[in-house]
Amino acid sequence: MSFLGKKYILDREENFDGFLKFISLPEDQIQKHFQFKPTTTLIKEGDKYKIITVHNDDTKETVFESGVPFDETIDGGLKLKTTYTVDGNTVTQVIEHPNGNTTFKREYSDTELKVVSIILSILQYSILFQLDRKYL
Repeated sequence: MSFLGKKYILDREENFDGFLKFISLPEDQIQKHFQFKPTTTLIKEGDKYKIITVHNDDTKETVFESGVPFDETIDGGLKLKTTYTVDGNTVTQVIEHPNGNTTFKREYSDTELKVVSIILSILQYSILFQLDRKYL
């Protein structure tokens, strides 16, 4: 798990604009989103993990135990049941929603993080992060 504690920086996205349109985000907010380069880091602390995501000046920290469901509050204050499962270099997140589940599969390597998301089994997008050069 050589990727733990390392920062990954957004490199590119595939069909993410389709996802943003799917959730009815206004076009001006979609364009604003693409001006930022978020970073993400996965840390292990005992039996728990922490994902830290920094987007612009906003930092979000999510603490979880592998395989243990918990209530997560997402943007807009909506609480949903979320389960993260860590299996080697893969972290799978399943969010239960009344309209169907969303799955995020994060695959870590020494140089990149690929995130594939499947929304309600009908829409898929990918995000690729590159390892911050200071860790090379």
